Amino acid sequence: QVQLVESGGGLVQAGGSLRLSCAASGRTSTNYAMGWFRQAPGKEREFVAAISWSGGTTYYADSVKGRFTISRDNAKNTVHLQMNSLKPEDTAVYYCAADPVFYGSVADEYDYWGQGTQVTVSS
Repeated sequence: QVQLVESGGGLVQAGGSLRLSCAASGRTSTNYAMGWFRQAPGKEREFVAAISWSGGTTYYADSVKGRFTISRDNAKNTVHLQMNSLKPEDTAVYYCAADPVFYGSVADEYDYWGQGTQVTVSS
């Protein structure tokens, strides 16, 4: 089992930045690919970004490409999501997810999920 805890969410004005973190604990001896997803009120969960275990492969949703950057620090069992040029439509609960296999944007394939952190972008 792997436990994931997100942090770094908050309220920010449009154009601002936030850095989300996801700390993994438990069975971290297994190599996990990581993903970030988000869910806005009344909408389905959507893919944001994913990164392979090595960090050598990253994948982004078109809506965040060029604004968000996913990275990881395997020594600290942590993955980050740097979010720049935030827009009101980025407002959502952001979740990190982990799986031994790199599934990229396929949410249903991820085995482990955090509880989420709220990001609110005001206009």
